[in-house]
Amino acid sequence: MGSTKYTCICLILAVFLFVLNTGCGAQLSSAFYDNTCPNALSTIRTAIRTAVSRERRMAASLIRLHFHDCFVQGCDASILLDDAPSISSEKKALNNDNSIRGYNVIDDVKSQVESICPATVSCADIVAVAARDASVAVGGPTWTVKLGRRDSTTASRSLAESNLPKFTDSLEVLKSLFGSKGLNERDLVALSGAHTIGQARCLTFRDRIQNIASDIDAGFASTRKRKCSNDADSNGNLAPLDLVTPNSFDYNYFKNLIQKKGLLASDQVLFSGGSTDSIVTEYSKSSSSFPADFAAAMIKMGDIEPTTGSQGQIRKFCNLVN
Repeated sequence: MGSTKYTCICLILAVFLFVLNTGCGAQLSSAFYDNTCPNALSTIRTAIRTAVSRERRMAASLIRLHFHDCFVQGCDASILLDDAPSISSEKKALNNDNSIRGYNVIDDVKSQVESICPATVSCADIVAVAARDASVAVGGPTWTVKLGRRDSTTASRSLAESNLPKFTDSLEVLKSLFGSKGLNERDLVALSGAHTIGQARCLTFRDRIQNIASDIDAGFASTRKRKCSNDADSNGNLAPLDLVTPNSFDYNYFKNLIQKKGLLASDQVLFSGGSTDSIVTEYSKSSSSFPADFAAAMIKMGDIEPTTGSQGQIRKFCNLVN
């Protein structure tokens, strides 16, 4: 009888600990650093404002950095890790190499935060907050960032190759990729709206403008050809994703799609007779629904498989494990 009672108590305790570690321990909270590093968010905000004021394009780069982090192993700062004997850096993945930017900005922010709160604020949280502050810096929406992520000790170039959307992807492929991360069609269109700012390399849109099809405005394609020839030397030449207001977070991106002026094929497929046409149309007519949905989608994306609790670590330097 005594042993049975003891066994029951042990089982109850085990269940309690399991719930604690997998449930409560995995909760993110906007107040996570209120006691341990109360000046963390203001420090990040000031640094991001400075970075964006120096280079307006950096806002788009920081938002994209957060996106590319969350889609591979979850929002765990794995994208920041350099190659090492046990690390296959995601920086070298097809969709990241010579494309993803902002690493130096995150490193600078991390250094500032470490100086006031050593070994407290994760790189993963800094990336998430930086994306929000970058949006605000160019007139975009704000949102409450949930915090408490920890940094991974691994990276996966192979997952980056397979999980990140490509500029040639069809609508069905994009819907599948986003769906696998718990994001729906509305999230897909809203997050794609980040292309209202930023630029793309000639390499990513050359085929689209050189082989004019029915889904691209001929005049728009002709204009883009001026800096994107068939010569490989023009691969790195940049063009704004939104030709009208390339440095302002607005909804012209969606108006462009309706006019067949999406720079990337993966942009234009959002308005190509498919299931997302109505969402694009809605966003093109509203100055409020797109920002609200973008903010909601960014929060939702920030919840993708975060490393929390006793998992991972708080890296001292974002580009390498402790």
